Amino acid sequence: MKDAQGKLYRVLPKQANTTLAAALKLWLGEKQSWGRIERLVKTRHVLVNGNLCLDGARRLKLTDVIRVLEHPTAPPVSEQDVRVRYLDADVVVVEKPAGMTSVRHREEQGWSERRKQDQPTLEDVLPRIIAKRIAGKQTNRPGRTKPGRGGAQRPQPGRTLRTPPVRPVHRIDRDTSGLMVFARTVPAERILGAQFRQHTTGRRYLAVVPGKVKAQTIESQLVRDRGDGRRGSTEDEGHGKRSVTHIRPVETLDGYTLIECRLETGRTHQIRIHLSELGHPLCGDKVYGRARGKEEHVDRSGAPRLALHACDLAFDHPVSGERIEFHMPLPEDLRRFVDRLRGKPQRDD
Repeated sequence: MKDAQGKLYRVLPKQANTTLAAALKLWLGEKQSWGRIERLVKTRHVLVNGNLCLDGARRLKLTDVIRVLEHPTAPPVSEQDVRVRYLDADVVVVEKPAGMTSVRHREEQGWSERRKQDQPTLEDVLPRIIAKRIAGKQTNRPGRTKPGRGGAQRPQPGRTLRTPPVRPVHRIDRDTSGLMVFARTVPAERILGAQFRQHTTGRRYLAVVPGKVKAQTIESQLVRDRGDGRRGSTEDEGHGKRSVTHIRPVETLDGYTLIECRLETGRTHQIRIHLSELGHPLCGDKVYGRARGKEEHVDRSGAPRLALHACDLAFDHPVSGERIEFHMPLPEDLRRFVDRLRGKPQRDD
């Protein structure tokens, strides 16, 4: 199937567990050389489930959706695009740029360092960023935290400072921008993880959707497969995980609405699924543009990417117990997108 974003392929049972390169050769025609297939992947023309994939050896799953783009995606973001908002011996809060995966998937944990460097995750680059900040003594030093824990040592002359791996306690989708917190010690990981499981953290997202949306609360039971290989809600009692999203309109735009979404629970793709099932799929969403049993929504918004941004984050510090809060405004790409929907003239910077 072909659309404005290129050709779309769904993995069939006979293709499950084959490599991406092998599947592409089958779909694109046997006359395509292996070198051509490899170049197609390496030059950022292939998405798997809406995410850029640079690994032709990746094993496909039955639920995977592959898109072959006519034009390459933008170059992947790097650690220079990551901004640290807060750093102490126990936690680090960062602004994650869109286009960077939060945490490496389980099937990628065994990759060589060279393969990981081709497509680094936030989890991969954070230790290097932290080491540089510690070397420059750019750390928060509240009296409530114990200095020296979590690798906050000073570098010795002639030696490279190494910091322990960060410990993820939640995730944000690859194409979503916004605030994230990582633990730096085992106790902090346990305490922060409990806060996310008990839903005592504060998380607010900004999103742009087509149509007019009224304030409401969406509650459903989410399952991994709604019947067509995608995540979604189920009406079967006793199945799925309870998921609650609170929605409020922020601004009415020309044919669209800027809304805020407050998470009461934090399931995978929760906001995207709930909005799609509400009939207002996120602008730029290439995976959940169609609710089960309904026609595919044609996205004419021209969104530069998934129009979802984690703008607010609040949690209790795992050592001091103090409630700390962070806010991140819309990044430049989404700000320009919203301004265009407002009818404001665009400048070429």
